[in-house]
Amino acid sequence: MNEIAEELNRQIRQANPHVFELLSDLGKNLYFPKGILTQSAEAKQKAYRYNATIGIATEQNQPMFLPVIQETLAKYEPKNLYPYAPPAGKPELRHLWREKMLKENPSLKEKSFSNPIVTNALTHGLSIVADLFLNENDPLILPDKLWGNYNLIFGLRRGAKNVTFPFYTEKGTFNTAGMKEAILSERDHGKAVLLLNFPNNPTGYTPREQEASELVAALKEIADQGMNLVVVTDDAYFGLFYEDSVKESLFARIANIHPRILAVKADGATKEDFVWGFRVGFITYACEHPAILNALENKTLGIIRGTISSSSHPAQTFLINALQSREFEAQKTVKFELLKKRAAKVKQILKQGNYNDAWDYYPFNSGYFMCLKLNGVNAESLRLHLLEKYGVGIISIGQTDVRVAFSCVEEEELKQLFDLIYQGFQDLKAEKAEN
Repeated sequence: MNEIAEELNRQIRQANPHVFELLSDLGKNLYFPKGILTQSAEAKQKAYRYNATIGIATEQNQPMFLPVIQETLAKYEPKNLYPYAPPAGKPELRHLWREKMLKENPSLKEKSFSNPIVTNALTHGLSIVADLFLNENDPLILPDKLWGNYNLIFGLRRGAKNVTFPFYTEKGTFNTAGMKEAILSERDHGKAVLLLNFPNNPTGYTPREQEASELVAALKEIADQGMNLVVVTDDAYFGLFYEDSVKESLFARIANIHPRILAVKADGATKEDFVWGFRVGFITYACEHPAILNALENKTLGIIRGTISSSSHPAQTFLINALQSREFEAQKTVKFELLKKRAAKVKQILKQGNYNDAWDYYPFNSGYFMCLKLNGVNAESLRLHLLEKYGVGIISIGQTDVRVAFSCVEEEELKQLFDLIYQGFQDLKAEKAEN
């Protein structure tokens, strides 16, 4: 049991042992991890200079937003705000999101997939996947560069067995061979859930065309060997493809490729459309059989009804208005170009070689983030030192890696951000040498 969970249990027992006895096994194991949210909370208090922790985008010291959404909050009729939304989401929104998927994912043409079902953002969609497809000790296959919340969603909640593989090859490309090996290591189990997240959090990497083709071919080979797969694409940062990567979701490539493979897409407006607090996401299934799509939708509605009942009606209404606006795409393009320029600036800064003694950086070409691999300094020690001495917030991941969210630092300030991270590294190196 996690030590944080043990401490919480001790506090409950001490105050009222009867309440502790009421907890389920899951309840006893639950805890709030010292992950991104906790680190971001600390940064919010102390990072007075730059706070490159949380996965949102900012502009001029405020959250980035689309004027088409911000300027219209007083224009809605009460009927579009106050009643309960349908558990599956507003039909109009589901239709609009499906049309958006078809437009942005050419490989979906002629393929059979469900109408997107509205979820309370993407985390909720992933938890639905966990509930539907994972029993205790079922294998969850995922790369070693992953979003920490997966451990709560799939591991702690459902008892899944994480089977990880190195995200990158030695050449800095996606490790399809490692993925295939990890899946086949669970062949005797008969089934597995594979979780793919592109653009990746924390690395900001999306496979190139050849890598994507190799990945899909590997999945077909595995299925041909008799193994059943649920392949989940976590598309939280979909569309933010800045360089030489595929420009569509791998869900579109994997959908309907084999009778033993069920493709599931979890996505949302939260990151794509800069409306993090709206909490509007979607879950979509791909299958050639309409009866299966209908059954999966009904099972999903059962989970929604038994948990949140339905998602926010006002947020869905706001999003419908934005998707129907003539200005929507143009405004998104402006924000996309701004983030693309920040990513390019980070690469320009790092390629100058001024920090080569301090870190290497993992390949990145998309999304909100990039990761540094530190040379000889502990990631958490550096994070805390940067907060305390320089007012800079970053996210530590494991012993060696730190995640930097260039999405929430202005382009002209990125050089100073990395200079300060480097200065913090040098401070800790000097301390280590003295000791």
